[in-house]
Amino acid sequence: MNLIEVATALAIKAHEGQFRKEARTPYVVHPIAVALILSRHGFDDHVVSAGLLHDVLEDTSVTYDELVSAVGEEVASLVASVSHNAELPWEEKKKDYIESIRTAGDSVKAIATADKIANAQSFLFAYEKDGPSLWKNFNAGREKKLWFEHAMLAMLHEEWEHPLIHEYAQYVEKMDNLEDV
Repeated sequence: MNLIEVATALAIKAHEGQFRKEARTPYVVHPIAVALILSRHGFDDHVVSAGLLHDVLEDTSVTYDELVSAVGEEVASLVASVSHNAELPWEEKKKDYIESIRTAGDSVKAIATADKIANAQSFLFAYEKDGPSLWKNFNAGREKKLWFEHAMLAMLHEEWEHPLIHEYAQYVEKMDNLEDV
């Protein structure tokens, strides 16, 4: 199997039984969407594979060493770079994440941005069905969720130039225009 096939199999296995909170779809649909966005923008197999696995360290029982063993140090390092520090309170965790992405390389910025795009796409799709009550699915609520999206977007505009940023900005604007509960 090639690297992307190995990463896909690991993502499917690691996220087995998990579901997305806003759409009740199998969780693995999300990392596949992230990988497709990265592939569409021409990123290499290591970055696409890291996109497939971007949530395994923070949301599954897969360890860093297991990740290295399965897909190598380069992919594991990219995944670690986009993983949140779960020990911090929500707002601190988000600020820490933004700062870690700020100082990271273009590949990490691409994975993080593709993740935000896929999240926004999923959210907007679910919002069409569920309406404003969807905001209740987020512990931080609409205001803080949008604060994070804007802070992330502002940092990316300062630190990086890539078409992914424009795509992300369009989704953030759509989210801004959604009603609250």
